[in-house]
Amino acid sequence: MKKLITIFCILLTSSSAFADVTWFDGKHPVTYEMPSGVEPVVRVALEMWKEDMLQVTGLRPVASNRAAIRIVQNAALPADGFRLSVKDGRIIIEGSNGRGMAYGLLELSRMAGVSPWVWWGDIVPEKKHRLTIGRDFVMEQSPSVAFRGIFLNDEDWSLRPWSCQHFEPGPSGMIGSKTYQKIFQLLLRLRANTIWPAMHPGTTAFFQVPGAKAMADSCGIIIGTSHCEPLLRNNVGEWDAAKRGAFNYRTNRATVQQYWTERLQEVSTSKDNMFTIGMRGIHDSSMEGYHTEQEKLEGLQQVIDDQQQLLQQYIGNPQQLAQVFVPYKEVLQLYEHGLKVPDYVTLLWCDDNYGYMTRLSDPQEQQRSGGAGIYYHLSYWGRPHDYLWLTTTQPGLIYHELRQAYDHHARRLWIANVHDPKVAGYDLELFLDMAWNIDCVTGETLTTHLQRWLCRQFGEQAGNRLLPVMHEFYRLCGERRPEFMGWTQVELDKKRYPRGLSPVDSVALNERQAADRLAAFQRLAADVSHCKTFVRPELHDAYFAAIEYPVQATAAMNRKMLSDSAASHQAYNDITALTRQYNTLRDGKWAGLMDAAPRRLPVFDDVRARLNHDRQEPMLQGFACDYVSASAGVATIQMLGRSMRAVALSQGDTLTVQFEVSQPGDYVLTTCLIPTHPVHGSDLRYGVSIDGDKGTVYSLKEPFRSERWKQNVLNGLTERETAVHLSAGKHQLTIRALDDNIVVDGWRLRQLRI
Repeated sequence: MKKLITIFCILLTSSSAFADVTWFDGKHPVTYEMPSGVEPVVRVALEMWKEDMLQVTGLRPVASNRAAIRIVQNAALPADGFRLSVKDGRIIIEGSNGRGMAYGLLELSRMAGVSPWVWWGDIVPEKKHRLTIGRDFVMEQSPSVAFRGIFLNDEDWSLRPWSCQHFEPGPSGMIGSKTYQKIFQLLLRLRANTIWPAMHPGTTAFFQVPGAKAMADSCGIIIGTSHCEPLLRNNVGEWDAAKRGAFNYRTNRATVQQYWTERLQEVSTSKDNMFTIGMRGIHDSSMEGYHTEQEKLEGLQQVIDDQQQLLQQYIGNPQQLAQVFVPYKEVLQLYEHGLKVPDYVTLLWCDDNYGYMTRLSDPQEQQRSGGAGIYYHLSYWGRPHDYLWLTTTQPGLIYHELRQAYDHHARRLWIANVHDPKVAGYDLELFLDMAWNIDCVTGETLTTHLQRWLCRQFGEQAGNRLLPVMHEFYRLCGERRPEFMGWTQVELDKKRYPRGLSPVDSVALNERQAADRLAAFQRLAADVSHCKTFVRPELHDAYFAAIEYPVQATAAMNRKMLSDSAASHQAYNDITALTRQYNTLRDGKWAGLMDAAPRRLPVFDDVRARLNHDRQEPMLQGFACDYVSASAGVATIQMLGRSMRAVALSQGDTLTVQFEVSQPGDYVLTTCLIPTHPVHGSDLRYGVSIDGDKGTVYSLKEPFRSERWKQNVLNGLTERETAVHLSAGKHQLTIRALDDNIVVDGWRLRQLRI
């Protein structure tokens, strides 16, 4: 459902001729009125809002029979939606349900200058001496995606040690209810409503954490589980093979069903639950006990059918429950080969772990009553290489993939995989902003969205100066994430590589390319330091965590890999010092949260790489966004690709660029594209022609985990070469999309020497 926003007048400044309704006069506490009997989430949000107002005004709001702010329920509004308006000099907050009322209250906090990251980002709000609002103000909002949230995954080096060792010391591996409370509050501020709790080996299962489920219920947060945790069971933490036997539905069906039944009985009296169906092995492997594809298909079909009966028996009508089926890895093949998933169950499509959606609903699937959703990675542990240190996915990629998903009717559930919400920062907020209002940003307004975020977090002066800095940061990370700077891989042959990890050796950069990259990061580091002078002192810790640390640490990682021996060692020490500083911010509030070497991979060691000393021949190059002509449907996407303005083409679209060569001869033309996937499992083809010739057709479709796919996601780019003979003079290069989801970034032309 699209958000409807109508704003006739909004002003929250100290004085204005148009802002004629005052809700804080600088002398008296803000007053509010709320009906009795509201859902617990409303009272949770009310306490959050009171604390916000205390920080902004210096006075804690008080209840009153004739209050400046009145909170009411209006069931006629869309689910989770709210309306803010002014009537008879009072601000009226209407919510469709408890969450809607909570979102409305926290929207008022935003309007008073409180960032959603007030606690997680340490964004201290500015004091206000007066708060006003236009007498004709009206705002109505409702979600584009029904269920919106996060999956806490790979939490081993950030969230988990911070929680159990510092924030709420307790049993090793336990992320406690106090931590979850802070996470749930952040989700409310970001207008989310769903979580898949942390479930990695070594982490206490969510339902074994005292008070965690009750905390979720009080915050209106829906609990679901990942693709390998059916019916709210965490198999890694809860299946005891010594007591229950093998997690094998073929040989141990009754025990597995009893295991599921126990959880269904436990949650039967709570309403905020989402049930993942299907089955995989305990450690996210294929189902135990089934060997051939036909056996797996029949076994999984039996599981799904039985689960519907269990839900009917212990929870209620399965058609009225939130159910999710995740066609992931080999399960996707079973689904496409005839697995019958009830129409009312949501299909949750996955990306390839690196931000590129691998499948979306076809026209027939788009008619399913259960709809579809997406599971999207902003961090990942696995091959070809982890990225669990920083969150550096280009905003343009997030936008393009999410918009594609929404346009293919994936509107039921969106889940973002994050190893830590604090580190996910801007990327996570962009994800949830789009889940709340799909039209909040377009491919041509992404930089504006980032600019507004920076200004809200750090003030107008700093934010405006930071925009080009962060724009360049995302460009450089799009070329190579900091975790990928060793050109290494994980999960390789353990007989050949210790722990299955390749060592840091050579990199695919020559001396000139390395020097250019180091110079770019040196400029960024200087700019970040300069911008800090425009940040309020009370925000310096917030600025360090969100801006300084990722930029300076990434710059140091590049120096470590690409510099001479002495500079490389110093860069390693710089990363250590920066990380130590991060973990002492706010008098140690975040102690143990930042680890600069997750999984202790070779790229994080005190090592440097060998540069490629091959001399490259001179070449022409250009970006697709500099086209001279294009089809009407062609769209540029800011902050995507090397160009930071990659061009998206639908089937049948073309774009044409012009270039000139001074010498006739044989050339190699390289076209550079974003490594997307076919959205319907079909092909992903495009054609290349020069000066109107017949041209050449290429396919970008790659088998999952093939070597070329690995290089594509590590580079954020895929390339195809064309041999051409050119005369001296001007030429035109035309690229035509033969399938949907072709995204062109640029081109290069290199003359062959004989």
